[in-house]
Amino acid sequence: MAYAYDDQNIFAKILRGEIPNDTVMETEHTLAFNDIRPQAPVHVLVIPKGPYVTFDHFAAEASAEEIADFHRVAARIVAAAGIAPGEGGAGYRTLSNAGMDAVQEVPHYHMHILAGRPLGRMLQPA
Repeated sequence: MAYAYDDQNIFAKILRGEIPNDTVMETEHTLAFNDIRPQAPVHVLVIPKGPYVTFDHFAAEASAEEIADFHRVAARIVAAAGIAPGEGGAGYRTLSNAGMDAVQEVPHYHMHILAGRPLGRMLQPA
């Protein structure tokens, strides 16, 4: 499937430095920052620096280095926040929306890491 990437989306603008963000972690391939409308006490967005629209697009077309870096950054954020259940934390949720039915608001692949309160079985609209 072909994906049309909109280089004017807000995350593309953040990556170009046109819009500021509250950076949590940055590597060669990945940027993570605090959400401007947090839905939980910990709410970090993790985005690849490449032009990927959805998880399946990223998984199919990103390089092995990009994929490994993205997931390792997520793991480092979980560890640094102290939210991993096996490490004394109470747990966390990762979430990625893809497309219209999932209400994807920004057409750039991103993963939410949410924690710091009971989240219930599913997130509820704000």
